[in-house]
Amino acid sequence: MSAQTTAPALTAEDRPGSPFSPELHREQRIRSFHPRKGRMSAAQHDALARSWDGYGIRVDGKRAIDLDAWFGREGARVVLEIGFGMGDATATMAGAEPDRCVLAVDVHTPGHGNLLRRIESDRLDNLRLAEGDAVVLLRDQLPERSLDGLRIFFPDPWPKARHHKRRLIQPEFVALATSRLRSGATVHCATDWEPYAEQMLDVLSSTPELTNLHADWAPRPDWRPVTKFERQGLAKGHVVRDLLFRRV
Repeated sequence: MSAQTTAPALTAEDRPGSPFSPELHREQRIRSFHPRKGRMSAAQHDALARSWDGYGIRVDGKRAIDLDAWFGREGARVVLEIGFGMGDATATMAGAEPDRCVLAVDVHTPGHGNLLRRIESDRLDNLRLAEGDAVVLLRDQLPERSLDGLRIFFPDPWPKARHHKRRLIQPEFVALATSRLRSGATVHCATDWEPYAEQMLDVLSSTPELTNLHADWAPRPDWRPVTKFERQGLAKGHVVRDLLFRRV
């Protein structure tokens, strides 16, 4: 089977620990995402079968994660990236900073397959994947003050007013995420949706433990690769905003 052909989405039996298996942790809460299985290429399917057990976990809310043990590094400096899409930008950033560890969480199954393929081809031993709800991961599986950074690039803007409650960047979420950050850790967000950028700025600025490293918007850093969603936004004439805060 060539890399261009597609294979059926993996079932729970195909891939241990899939978040789409019946025993997934579920709760009554407004979510900022919809699980997306999608169609995978044969290469993505094969990468999941080969490498998931070594690099991925399902978010189940049942056990705390020992980050040092998982990354095989004492005192691992771990950045949590929420929402990586197909993962190419994530892989590029991880490759550019081999001394920093990246835990990337998403619900898009083909993205996990593609990012595992990049882990294999680029030999990225500083990158691990989590599949499922980032809120459950932060709340139930990551200890307080265990992270050196948080990245949220181009989250779903939920543009309709009735859907604003689904946006990820809300006071409750930011308070939870901040509690998992060490002193000096950075929070880096980016969006091409101006009303959401304003909301991000307001929520982050109102969090006592965070301080803005700029007057308002941060300059776009050269090290952040242009993502697919960013290119789409730019093509529509949207203004991209970066926000960079530090945990005091």
